[in-house]
Amino acid sequence: MYRMNNPANQLHASGQSLWLDSMSRNLLRSGTLSRYIKSFSISGLTFNQGAFSLALEQEDTYDASIRLLNTAGFSAEDIFYELVLEDIAEAAVLFRPIYDSTNGRDGWVSLEVSPLLNNNTLHIVQAATKLFAKAAKANLLVAIIATSEGLRAAEELVYSGIPVNFSLLFSSEHYLAAGEAYMRGLERRIATGLSPVVESVASLCVSPWDANIDLELASPLHHRLAITMATRTYHTHCELMHSERWQKLAAAGARPQRLLWSRTGVNDAAINDTLYIQSLVASGTINAMPAATLLAFAGHGRIGAPMPADGGYAEAVLDEFRREGIDETRLAVCLQRKSIEDATSSWYTTLTTIREKSSQEISSSTCA
Repeated sequence: MYRMNNPANQLHASGQSLWLDSMSRNLLRSGTLSRYIKSFSISGLTFNQGAFSLALEQEDTYDASIRLLNTAGFSAEDIFYELVLEDIAEAAVLFRPIYDSTNGRDGWVSLEVSPLLNNNTLHIVQAATKLFAKAAKANLLVAIIATSEGLRAAEELVYSGIPVNFSLLFSSEHYLAAGEAYMRGLERRIATGLSPVVESVASLCVSPWDANIDLELASPLHHRLAITMATRTYHTHCELMHSERWQKLAAAGARPQRLLWSRTGVNDAAINDTLYIQSLVASGTINAMPAATLLAFAGHGRIGAPMPADGGYAEAVLDEFRREGIDETRLAVCLQRKSIEDATSSWYTTLTTIREKSSQEISSSTCA
């Protein structure tokens, strides 16, 4: 169905990594993830809480495990992590050859810490450390929401040698704060004689910018803000990589924090379904996409021009939005807050589904 030189493989060959933004047991057990790795050059995976919650609700693949864990006295949250860590371990094994062949630059799986801990730095550090130790997979990234508390936690985790995905970034300012936290962690390691090789990615959310703005502004400005904000952030990333501070770290052996494009699926039928793939082409970056977007791009996508390291026309386009009353700094804060609220809601939904399935299992066994 898909030729081996399809656009996904071509994009990977250009120097950009393609990761899948999804997780379910069916994805693993059906061989689908293995096929994506082989056919579309997928080289990593980010856990998607919403996709997992939907799979948990609609599929019965987790029911037997939920029954056993509930009977053993596990809480709903403990059951969640037992289920997810089993899946993550399988995915990590599939990606381990890529991790080994790239010397740890690719082949990662990313799993988030509970958003309920978002306002407590110590609790985030403790939970992430426990999660990383329990997973016992070298190619696991622990995803930390990049609030002020999360940034402090992420710095501590990097210092302790735990790979971190700085998540829910929405602007170049958010990205720069994540980059600085990463560098502080590395600088502290070097100061104490530790290796500066601790991998990290910084995940910039893309599509919410357009979803939020396109309803408010005239059509000439539709579908432009998300790519503009990504382009601006890429410029900031390139500047940071050329800074004296980073060059000093690089000379000591540190590796660049990779920029990851997150939420690159399209939900608006009026938008090209591969817009956020073909428009965000940059060697050394990562595009984490839903399965539907991956299949669309592999089938009929095209690779656009590389993103400009100097920011191109990003500031000029932003001026157009500013004249329409859009304050991108304020909106970035709002979008991050909304995403945290959504993540928290999805978390509660997942725990509720686990409790309901646990109750159903108890009822059925009692009736028997």
